[in-house]
Amino acid sequence: MNMETFWGLMIPFAGTAAGSACVFFMKKELGATVQKALTGFASGVMVAASIWSLLIPAMEQTESMGKLSFAPAAAGFWLGILFLLLLDTVIPHLHLNSEKAEGPKSRLARTTMMVLAVTLHNIPEGMAVGVVYAGYLTGSAQITAGGALALSLGIAIQNFPEGAIISMPLHAEGRSRGQAFAAGALSGAVEPIGALLTIVAAGLVVPAMPYLLSFAAGAMMYVVVEELIPEMSAGEHSNIGVVMFAVGFTLMMALDVALG
Repeated sequence: MNMETFWGLMIPFAGTAAGSACVFFMKKELGATVQKALTGFASGVMVAASIWSLLIPAMEQTESMGKLSFAPAAAGFWLGILFLLLLDTVIPHLHLNSEKAEGPKSRLARTTMMVLAVTLHNIPEGMAVGVVYAGYLTGSAQITAGGALALSLGIAIQNFPEGAIISMPLHAEGRSRGQAFAAGALSGAVEPIGALLTIVAAGLVVPAMPYLLSFAAGAMMYVVVEELIPEMSAGEHSNIGVVMFAVGFTLMMALDVALG
């Protein structure tokens, strides 16, 4: 793995850490409208990344199958959905602004389950970055260095507000600023780890690349539909989440096309 790839894998984690550092500069917890805006933005980035950076390259690799070129992408997509559904079921976690935890019953602290929720959210993002860089390194996925960098930058941009969204409530609930920052930053550490493991796996099973790309897309879409969209729509009605979804979607689409 060259340094270009290493830094590409670290960019999303840097975005989470930078967002978590907001706890040192902001005195108040993020308002509900701001949280909706940031969540909508993250949703838009993830949906656009799933389409342009993952599903389309997956189908391009299987063009020789003709009208059935969608089949590997569809299969991988469903595997990603089912994988996140399984994790969502077996890992105790608590979503932002939710009073009831999901997953098996647990005695874990509320703040711990909040961090687990964000960590669970970050797993597919790490996988997505890893599989795209694996495709670039193996030269088997018609993915350019610019396309891989575009995905890393897009994930990092949407990770910035996520870092703030997790660290600020933790501080508001009694954690010190340092502890809140560490928890927020560490929730993003799963991304470079997951990306590295995915690169190793993808390098061993190059023929499965279309399935891996679409698997990551399915996992990301699960997070968007199950977690982010409900969060940006909760409480008093506001259109800010939808508007910011469009902004995030447009930005990620532009990054992928311009750099890819």
